[in-house]
Amino acid sequence: MHESLLAHFRRYISINDHEEKIICKHVTHRVVNNKEYILKEGQICHANYFIVKGCFRMYLSTNTGTEQIIQFGIDNWWITDYTSLEMQKPSIYTIQAVEDSEILVIDKRIQEELFSAIPKLERYFRIILQRIHSAYLMRIHYIYNMSGEERYNHFNGMFPEFVQRVPQYMLASYLGFTPEFLSKIRARKS
Repeated sequence: MHESLLAHFRRYISINDHEEKIICKHVTHRVVNNKEYILKEGQICHANYFIVKGCFRMYLSTNTGTEQIIQFGIDNWWITDYTSLEMQKPSIYTIQAVEDSEILVIDKRIQEELFSAIPKLERYFRIILQRIHSAYLMRIHYIYNMSGEERYNHFNGMFPEFVQRVPQYMLASYLGFTPEFLSKIRARKS
């Protein structure tokens, strides 16, 4: 179960057998059912979640009562509310499983202990956060500079597995338009 996380660490840093044992001892495995929440709006986020298998969505509830999906996470991706995690303030986001999933959980306190025991893990998480930040900036660029259809085509080209894996209304929310608009785009492709 921990092998996928260890392999992910090894992509960015070198870790030895002793360090791997320390990590495995402190990381918790959890099965999450479809539609189950790992974080709800108003709760304080206490952990980082590594998705071993499955799919999650992170969304916020808008003033108009709709759900705006901010992020998806699939196998071998991290998902958490870093603002709530770091500031220990109530989250404005909800994180929910989109399908039956398995995650590895690193509690914030445990993560700090791991950083002390294995300092190179801080480098790993810095690299991951830089990649996440870059992805968010690119997404903002696409939202402001591409039409809805261009965003869909780009997303479909980059992440075709999402288009097949995620319900249409969720994909539309993430891309910033209505499910009806997405249906029109798909109809033109047929």
